[in-house]
Amino acid sequence: MGTVSRPAEDICSIQRTLDLIGDRWTLLILRDVFRGVRRFGQIHDDLGIARNLLAGRLSRLVDHGILERVQYQARPVRHEYRLTQKGRDLSPALIALMHWGDHWYAGDEPPTVLVHESCGSALDLVTTCPGCGEVVDPHQIRSRPGPGLRATSVPRQEHA
Repeated sequence: MGTVSRPAEDICSIQRTLDLIGDRWTLLILRDVFRGVRRFGQIHDDLGIARNLLAGRLSRLVDHGILERVQYQARPVRHEYRLTQKGRDLSPALIALMHWGDHWYAGDEPPTVLVHESCGSALDLVTTCPGCGEVVDPHQIRSRPGPGLRATSVPRQEHA
């Protein structure tokens, strides 16, 4: 029995991520939760999203371990949505999208500035090499097959 490779989109981490969080509403919900807007009604009011769409997106984020649903009131029962570690790990991606939008669409006046809470300095997002500490420009980045690539081969079904 031989093996056949999966299509590239099945093994691409960017594609897998976009499949989960790549739509406009999900990204805006995550932005709100990062900003401390955690209750269904608050998110609904802030985004103007249809209630059924919001409920579906929140359920999907909970099902995939990005958000957790936490009760904050007993009578009536009410919940809020908090980021898990998996969700908090999305912060650099959202910051990168924000910085890109600031650069290409906000000109010299970004609508929001992210700052370090303890010192007040504006944050920047840079890629550094863990080996030498050098800041890496996009043209200096290369890719190579990683250890997870082997796991993407699936057994080929033989036909009689």
